[in-house]
Formats: sequence, structure tokens, C-alpha cells
Amino acid sequence: MSVGAADGSAVMRRIVVGVDGSETSRNALRWASAEAIGHDAELHVVYAWEVQGVGAGVGIAPGRRTSAPPEGQRDAAEQLVTQVIEEELGANPPAKVRPSIGRGSAAGVLLEASKGADLLVVGSRGSGGFAGLLLGSVSTKMANHAECPVVIVRPAAPQDED
Repeated sequence: MSVGAADGSAVMRRIVVGVDGSETSRNALRWASAEAIGHDAELHVVYAWEVQGVGAGVGIAPGRRTSAPPEGQRDAAEQLVTQVIEEELGANPPAKVRPSIGRGSAAGVLLEASKGADLLVVGSRGSGGFAGLLLGSVSTKMANHAECPVVIVRPAAPQDED
């Protein structure tokens, strides 16, 4: 990220956001999209998938199960990232959106994708692990190892009723 705008603010060209289908990753996608629009930056939406055996999940998306061969699992991953983008940003997103999937662990894929990025955005908790933790393992790894600034988006606070 470089300072270069007339008002002294940071110039961002590429923002990377990790999605896995969870609500917090969807919050992160919406936040990153607004940031990308504000900076006229590319929004690189990244989804990680790992080859799984029969009955195991594709990537890190909740509720996704398949016994498909790796090619079929890759197709399912591509469909999921496209679906999440359309559901959260619409069929014609206002930001310059570039979806991609990477094969491997979520942390490894996101760290690789964020090289050269101006900002990395992730949700505080993904679809796996222990729900009571404040940060998930992926967001913790991003905060500790990413080569660019990291924003960790927390879940939306429940609305107080009067």
C-alpha cells in the first residue's frame, strides 16, 4: 500500500478477501467490496479447496459434501465462490471482482494470494473449529504471517430491541 492520493490517503490497487461460505466470510466480502469501490481497487475473492475423500467436505465451505473426483471437487469450489459473490454483491458487482480458487489449506492459499496485495480481508471465524474462539486459526495465521495489512471482520453485532 502506498501513499499517493491527493488527500494523502493510501492508494490501493488490489484487495484480497477470503471466503468459505460462512457468515463471517460473507461479512468480510461485503466489507472488502465497499473498500474496493472506495479505492477503485480490484477485489480478488479467494476460496481454498483441498481434495477430500468420500463423504468429506470440499474446501472449507460449511455443509458441502462430495464423493466426486478432484476435478468435480474443483468444479464445486468454483460454483461456490461464484454463488457467494452473486448472493452478496449481486450478478453485476460494483467493484472490479476477480474470483479465484486455490488448492490447498485456506491459510496457505490466502497467504500466497495476498503477496503483492495492498490489503487482505478475512472473517474472524470460518466454518470449522470451535465456535467459542474469538479468532479462527486462519485469521490468526493471516494476522501473524501476511506480507500486507490485514483486516479481520467480526460478526455483525445482534441488534438491541427496545
